[in-house]
Amino acid sequence: MKRVIEIHKKEYDKKPDVVVSAPGRFHLIGEHTWYFKDKTLSMAIDLPVFIAASARQDSSLRFYFHQINERKRGNVSTLKFRKEDRWANALKAVIAGFNSCGFECKGMNVTIYTEILPSAGFGITTAIKVATALVCKTLFKHPCSDAQILQAIERGNKFFLNTGNYIADLYAALYAQPRTCLLIDHSKNTSTPLPFEFEGYSVLLTDARVPRVSVWDEETLRIPENFLLMAELKLQKKGFWVYNDSDVEINDVLSVVNEDTRRRLLCVMKEHNAIMDAAEGLRTGDFSLFARAVNKSHESMRDLFNISCPEIDWLVKRVLEFEVTSSRKPTACSRITGKGFGRCLYTILKTSDVEEFRKKTAEYERIFGFHPVCYEVKPAGGAAVLLA
Repeated sequence: MKRVIEIHKKEYDKKPDVVVSAPGRFHLIGEHTWYFKDKTLSMAIDLPVFIAASARQDSSLRFYFHQINERKRGNVSTLKFRKEDRWANALKAVIAGFNSCGFECKGMNVTIYTEILPSAGFGITTAIKVATALVCKTLFKHPCSDAQILQAIERGNKFFLNTGNYIADLYAALYAQPRTCLLIDHSKNTSTPLPFEFEGYSVLLTDARVPRVSVWDEETLRIPENFLLMAELKLQKKGFWVYNDSDVEINDVLSVVNEDTRRRLLCVMKEHNAIMDAAEGLRTGDFSLFARAVNKSHESMRDLFNISCPEIDWLVKRVLEFEVTSSRKPTACSRITGKGFGRCLYTILKTSDVEEFRKKTAEYERIFGFHPVCYEVKPAGGAAVLLA
């Protein structure tokens, strides 16, 4: 926090009135199943975004992103999406969302400080939005609830940015707790913290630096016809819903779709099972159960959902080779992460194996020619006002 205060004062010749932090995050399992009202397992991480802000006497907006040394401008009364504003559009969207909800925002000077750029993924853009929302609430003393904050961000996403609104992203940034993962239920719009207490294990996030390409459009899966098919396969058991596991029933229901769609809907079903197993592993402290679920999820992403790539699969395979005799009781797990085609993966392994994994990333660079970046992270708490 001290650093962002210094930078803000140097940039605007004034100390900030408000400083807010929001965590980065990654999704462990389920980021592709929200449309079908399933669950997502997420982790907020200690790669925070800091935003400092001070009020202005006019309606002007001044934005400064320290790490890339870029400055953008705007005006509260004439907020417009501009492609060239890139990262600043996220802040303007939240301000526009607050205004549309009846919470008037005024001019301000804003400084962004984060060691991880939005282009890397890891939820940095969402962290910027959530931190901006807390800045608007705190700086202008708006008595808005969490639900109203979420509504303002949703309006900004839909009407200003013309993008989707993903509650798993927002809940992870807002409601996460230290040393936990967050289980988000898209059918109820609720979140439940689950303890992440695997002593002697480390969490690594790796940006494989594979160029992003368009594999297939996930929106083609998110259509009402497919939603109804999946609903037909849901059953109630012991107070919870599960997918029908009868091959005969599954084949009958999915016989009306093409083979590609069938595979991807099967993947959605497998993701539900993986989420429930991983959640149970977290609740009971059973790392083997948790790791098996993660590894199976990556297999589904690779073989059924078709969003992985040889480079990421190579890194995942190296992790699973650490103890090749432990497939039933794995001591490590790894999976691609990210909506759409991801170029990132997470790895959870024994702390004693971290150095060996880093050696594998050096070997990866020699083979594929991409320079990966690896971050060792820990579960973090949600967004917080640090100075007001």
